[in-house]
Amino acid sequence: MKLNIENEEISLKIPATIANIVCGFDILGMAVNEPFDDIKIKISEKPGIQIKHTDPYGLPEDPKKNVAGVALQAMMNEMDEPPGFSISIHKNILPGSGLGSSGASALGTVAAANILLGKPFSHEQLIRFAMEGERAASGTAHADNVAPCLYGGITLISSEPALQINTLPYPELFVVILHPQIEVKTSDSRKIIKKEIQLKTAVRQWGYIAGLVAGFCKKDIELIRRSLNDVVFEPARSLLIPKFKELKSAAIGAEALGGGISGSGPAVFMLCDQMSVAENVEKKMNEIYTKSGIDFKTYLTTIKSTPLL
Repeated sequence: MKLNIENEEISLKIPATIANIVCGFDILGMAVNEPFDDIKIKISEKPGIQIKHTDPYGLPEDPKKNVAGVALQAMMNEMDEPPGFSISIHKNILPGSGLGSSGASALGTVAAANILLGKPFSHEQLIRFAMEGERAASGTAHADNVAPCLYGGITLISSEPALQINTLPYPELFVVILHPQIEVKTSDSRKIIKKEIQLKTAVRQWGYIAGLVAGFCKKDIELIRRSLNDVVFEPARSLLIPKFKELKSAAIGAEALGGGISGSGPAVFMLCDQMSVAENVEKKMNEIYTKSGIDFKTYLTTIKSTPLL
């Protein structure tokens, strides 16, 4: 592929994402307006990829060990004569938070590079490049973070027989996120998931997934509320998150529609249909973690409706 370099430098704000949205393991994802990463990328006279982190998290700057570098290299492999790239990343999405930190780095980098090069690659190609970054991070090339990161809103992802991404309509919703300042690696979280489940459990889970997708599409608040349940993954994964049951119970008691683990955790999110409810839910969740003695951060935000490109 021959290139037409249109810019020398580009900066993007890359949104955090909530994967799974409770019952939609690896097939549902949602972009939110806060937190977000800052990525700056420019054409370099030096060949290859140079990465610099301006955040305090100590992530590797070797492009072969950094998800941004892995994703960008997958893109460069499709070019006849790729230029060199210099990347500066400032992460506000804490690694291991469950808020799509690796997906933001991978997708944000290839999206920014694509703009520099005059957008020669399609959205689907960008997703596939970014999925290679996700593979490097977790061992699985999943798209439930990178797809909503690129497309915005809520996305439904199917990977068989070929990758398909559909954006879903949804009602106005407010999102409360509590992020305990601990790390849960996606690769570790996947190890505790049961490999086999009973048929009756699977049928129940399918009903929740179908109901949630229908609830979003119909903008049916009560159907969304009834469908925000997970009987397959949450029982095991929630054990890695201190005070999870208390958080969820308090939030639903404060009239949240429901919620659960963001991605593989430890972040916990709740959906609300009114700002006043969201403010009260945030207050109740804050109270629980203030008493726990565990450092944490909360966000009261909304779904990011606009695509990245």
